[in-house]
Amino acid sequence: MKLARPDVFHPRIVLAGCSRLVEGDGDDDGLVAALAAQGLTAHWRAWDDPETLQADLVILRATWDYTERLGEFLDWTRRVPHLLNAPSVVAWNSDKNYLHDLAVAGIPVCESDFFAPGELVHLPAGEVVVKPAVGAGSRGVQRFTDHTAARDHVATMQEAGVTVLVQPYDARIEDGEIALVFVAGEQSHAFLKAPMLPAPGRQPALDPSGIFAEESLHPADPDFELWDVGHAVLAAAADRLGVAPTEFLYARVDLIGRRDPTLLELELVEPSLGWRQLDAATRQRRQRGFALAVGSALDRLGLGPFAHRRP
Repeated sequence: MKLARPDVFHPRIVLAGCSRLVEGDGDDDGLVAALAAQGLTAHWRAWDDPETLQADLVILRATWDYTERLGEFLDWTRRVPHLLNAPSVVAWNSDKNYLHDLAVAGIPVCESDFFAPGELVHLPAGEVVVKPAVGAGSRGVQRFTDHTAARDHVATMQEAGVTVLVQPYDARIEDGEIALVFVAGEQSHAFLKAPMLPAPGRQPALDPSGIFAEESLHPADPDFELWDVGHAVLAAAADRLGVAPTEFLYARVDLIGRRDPTLLELELVEPSLGWRQLDAATRQRRQRGFALAVGSALDRLGLGPFAHRRP
C-alpha cells in the first residue's frame, strides 16, 4: 500500500451532485479515478449535505435541482470555503439574462426576450420557444405554433413567480446542438446533442429521476470556426466577470448552426461534459487534463501540497 506523505497537504475535495442523483448520471464516473491518479482524493456528496461545508474544495458537477431552491443554493455557494466554478460565476450564469450581457459584448446570441412576473408578454411572429429564465435540464421548456397556448404557458410560469424567456424557434436546431467543452479555458472535446424539444405544445420526456430531459448525445469533431466562437464566448464571459478564462474549471458552449453559428447557451454551473461520447483512450486523456486543471486551481487557491506550511 502506498502511504500518503505526512508532510504534504491533502485537500478534501467534494464532487457535488444533488440528493436525487448524488453521483450524477454516470457521465462523470471516471473523475474520481482521474483525480486519484494525480494524488487527489475526491468524494461525491449532494450539494446540501452539511459535509460539503467542511471540504477544502467543492466542484459543482450534478447539482441539477438548484433551480428549485435557487436562493438557498446561491447562499450555499457563498458559504463553501472554495467553489469551482466560483460563486460569482454561478450567480451570473444561473439566470439566462446572462445572454443579454454576451449579446452586448458582440457574441451572436439567439434572439431572447425576458418577461418578469406581471409584465406583458410580446411574442415574435411564427413558432416560439418558451422557457424559464432560471432552469436546467430543459424542464419547463416548450415550443409553440399556437400563440394562445404559448401565452397560457407563460402565464402559468409567471403566476408561479418565474421570469420567462421567449425565443423565436430556430429550425437549425433540428440538426442538433454542438456542445464545445473547455477545461481551464482550453478546448477539450465536443459532442452533438440531438434535438430535444418534441412537437409544438408537448413537453420533453424526463429521465426517471424527473430532473432533466432525456438526451441523445453523439461524438462530434467541430471545425476551428466553431471553436473560435467558443473561445470568443468564454473571453466575453470572463471579461464580464472580471476573471481570466483559465479560472473557469469547466465550461460548455452550446451552438446551433454550422455556418454563422449562434450561441444557444453558455453552461458554467453544472453542465454534463459528455465524457461518455469519447473513446476510452481519449476519455482517459481528457479526464487527466481535467484532474491537472483541478491541481492548478488548488495551487491558485492556496490549497497546493505545501499549503499547510508557513515561512
